[in-house]
Amino acid sequence: MNLRDLQYLIAVAETRHFGHAAERCFVSQPTLSGQIRKLEEELGVVLFERSNRRVDITPVGEAVLEHARQVMDQVEAIRVLARSRADPLAGPLRLGAIPTLSPYLMPLVLVPLRRQHPQMKLVLSEEMTERLLARLDDHEIDAALLATPVDAPGLVSQPLFDEPFWVAYPRRHRFYEREKITPRDLENENLLLLAEGHCLAEQARDLCHIDTRREDDAMADLRAASLETLIQLVAAGFGVTLVPALAMRGSWTTGSGVVAQALASPRASRRVALVYRAGFPRVAALQALAAVITAHLPNTVRVPGRKRKKPAKASR
Repeated sequence: MNLRDLQYLIAVAETRHFGHAAERCFVSQPTLSGQIRKLEEELGVVLFERSNRRVDITPVGEAVLEHARQVMDQVEAIRVLARSRADPLAGPLRLGAIPTLSPYLMPLVLVPLRRQHPQMKLVLSEEMTERLLARLDDHEIDAALLATPVDAPGLVSQPLFDEPFWVAYPRRHRFYEREKITPRDLENENLLLLAEGHCLAEQARDLCHIDTRREDDAMADLRAASLETLIQLVAAGFGVTLVPALAMRGSWTTGSGVVAQALASPRASRRVALVYRAGFPRVAALQALAAVITAHLPNTVRVPGRKRKKPAKASR
């Protein structure tokens, strides 16, 4: 048994097709099939059930596959460690980010990151918190930008900045005459929320003391998968919503008929942190990324040690 055999095993398990697996591994199909058969003979078990139409992995094959993936992860860790000794900033850095942050933060960061660290290749994925934590635990990503506290063994959470919440409401709303809006002012409003699973929805409920939606609440079934959709609902007069400060740079801020104003409350913010595994060998690369992020943030967010101007009402 060698690493190449494990690579072939993983490829067949993921593609469920010997031809596609061979293409992925850059070998001929007979070569790959022959190696899989030799591996089965060596182990004394059948790893795959073969037919003319499909390839299925057997239960014992599933068990072997799990160990094979762990071995290949360790091999990659060795390679990364070796590269990091030569240049910790070189090579791909797999970063995850939540959907309510990534579209607004990453455009601020990508160009200066490429300019300052051209040897670093950022591989970005956008998913919700629970999925990102699972991928981080499975070594599928190297770090994640999250906006909820993480207290898990083996993970390091490095705070980057505090992002205030703004209230978005229709131009002709009663809030337009207010100099300030507090969480108490939102208690009797139709507060539109993102769909379940988004940390922003949980934070809005906590801030406005909303435990659960009443079954007869007209807004209970009116949820959105993105901030952009929420803003469209606000513009159509269905209610108001909370948006994080960086989202003020989104495309919705032009000609939408929506007004946004900072929420007046010391609790009305979320802390964005860079989360990574404690044993990750390229911490220097993460610190370089963190430095670029904090250096290119707008004045609407709070970075430790930076003075911030008082935000104004934004009418769009």
